[in-house]
Amino acid sequence: MFLVQNTILKSLASKKKELELKVKESIIKVCGMRTLENIRAVDALAPDLMGFIFYRNSPRYVGENFRLDEDISAERVGVFVNEDLTSIQELALKHRLDYLQLHGSETVEYCNELKGQFKLIKAFGIDADFDFSVLNQYEFCDYFVFDTKTKKHGGSGRAYDWNILNAYAGSVPFLLSGGLSLDNLPSAINWSHPQLAGYDLNSGFETSAAIKDESLLRKGFELMRQS
Repeated sequence: MFLVQNTILKSLASKKKELELKVKESIIKVCGMRTLENIRAVDALAPDLMGFIFYRNSPRYVGENFRLDEDISAERVGVFVNEDLTSIQELALKHRLDYLQLHGSETVEYCNELKGQFKLIKAFGIDADFDFSVLNQYEFCDYFVFDTKTKKHGGSGRAYDWNILNAYAGSVPFLLSGGLSLDNLPSAINWSHPQLAGYDLNSGFETSAAIKDESLLRKGFELMRQS
């Protein structure tokens, strides 16, 4: 009898925990922003994070003359790929970045150089062969981004099998990324993981590279905020 009661109590506790996780409001990040007019329009939708890509080989690269002098409500995320440390520090201060998202093959030592100065998001390309034990060394990061593995460091518009992430048992919360759009966002919202903190939206909500479709984003935000 005791074993049966204990099993029932554990089951109820597990369901309660799942419910609590669902109740927490998900983080919404819109990445790959560039033009001031589009930034203002998207910021009016009140995303939590807004990403600006400083990787020159990206079609969403902000460009050499990018400036964002006015305040926005979203926290600013600078996305970098294997960038020089000094350059990152200078750009972070110039553009008042709240987070640094490291989307390349940055080492633990490299990331530690920045950790004391900035909040860190470390991105990883995910496929069926991904070794989740690698993440143990990066437990000092504030968030992970789990993106589709590509040679171009993200922005592919392709999704992957999120169930691969069931192998992740770490303590760092993560943002789900990679090919999210209105077509698969409902499925992403219904998919659950104890460390899922939110969603990273990019190419699936664009009219062209770096230009976000305000109408599509509004519908996506409504879906996420109603869940």
